[in-house]
Amino acid sequence: MTVNRDELLELEREFWTGNQEFFAENADRECLVAFPEMAGVMSNAELAATATKPHRWRNLEMKVQGIVEPGSDIVMLTYEAKAIRDNGEPYQALVSTGYVHRLQGWKMMFHAQTPIAQGAQKKS
Repeated sequence: MTVNRDELLELEREFWTGNQEFFAENADRECLVAFPEMAGVMSNAELAATATKPHRWRNLEMKVQGIVEPGSDIVMLTYEAKAIRDNGEPYQALVSTGYVHRLQGWKMMFHAQTPIAQGAQKKS
């Protein structure tokens, strides 16, 4: 199965802005997460509970760094994200997300964010 890149990126965008219902419908039964403030396995309900604030992010920009399909039902993507928090603070991070294909479609099973300090320059 070859993943539709646009479909996957649309899912990813919705995880930035979606509500609890979106999270519950599009996250797998369990999801491994890695953020500076939390890391570990979260159930679908625990992950959905993190999406309580509407309009958490705006002006989201995603610059894809890579997509790989290590199996016919698994896809991993990495991208640089820039967005504005609901309080107006800019945010920039390197983000990686893993999806597994279930009968109901692609489900997020891994998500990690590594914040990039404001003003930090990437070396080529």
